[in-house]
Amino acid sequence: MAIKSYKDQTHMLVKNYLLAYPYLPYTSILSGILACKLVYDLTDLISSFYIKTYPSLTKIQRVDWNNRGISTTHAIFISTLSLYFVFWSDLFSDPQVSDLTVFRSSTLSTFGLGVSLGYFFSDLAMTLWQYPALGGIEYVIHHILSGIAVAYSMFTREAQLYTYMVLISEVTTPEIHLRWYLDTAGMKKSIAYLINGIVIFIGWLVARVVLFGYMFYHVYLHYDQVMKMHTFGYVLVFGVPSALGILNMMWFGKIIRGLVKTLAKMRSRTKEVDSDN
Repeated sequence: MAIKSYKDQTHMLVKNYLLAYPYLPYTSILSGILACKLVYDLTDLISSFYIKTYPSLTKIQRVDWNNRGISTTHAIFISTLSLYFVFWSDLFSDPQVSDLTVFRSSTLSTFGLGVSLGYFFSDLAMTLWQYPALGGIEYVIHHILSGIAVAYSMFTREAQLYTYMVLISEVTTPEIHLRWYLDTAGMKKSIAYLINGIVIFIGWLVARVVLFGYMFYHVYLHYDQVMKMHTFGYVLVFGVPSALGILNMMWFGKIIRGLVKTLAKMRSRTKEVDSDN
């Protein structure tokens, strides 16, 4: 009976406080921040035992290594959740729901944005603390814009669909970090490095170029609904994706140049091997 009583009290605590809407945003943000700390420590612990090159890294390289572990974990979490809400869930597509698409939300969609916001807070703090070792000004701008948009969408429950459309772009983050891991581990000349570069190119083109275009097309089709949002939300729907789109195109240019350079080096080494034979 005592165990059942504790279970009932715990259930009531979670339902009526932690996951009740007035507290949900703060619970989810705190969960995101705590998860970042946990992943950072686990990445450090696991890497110390299983990655041979990890102990030989400098202090700032180890910080960067572990911080990328946080970023990769967040990217897997939020991109999976985003793909679910945008393409599989009925939350934003069910025609029988009376609420306008731009005003639809759920406990899970709001909680996911809060966890993501906790990550953006943590990663931005880490970046500023170690600036510019972990990222330049464009990285800071990206996180500030993303954090503002996610926070607004979470607290007001407006335009969560468009927020998740943009967050799908995080699907490219693990490949970007894998490229850095391979380089740091001395595997820049490996075939894995080349394959990863090609995957980055394709993923970036789809998730950060084509999908952004689709988002603006969706806004165009539902412009009458977007007009009913608060003015600040209306500005965010157009302003943040546009600014992030510009950054994405700048980074995409670097990706193309890097891929071309890598392919040229691989072709040169192949010719040298053939000539030796």
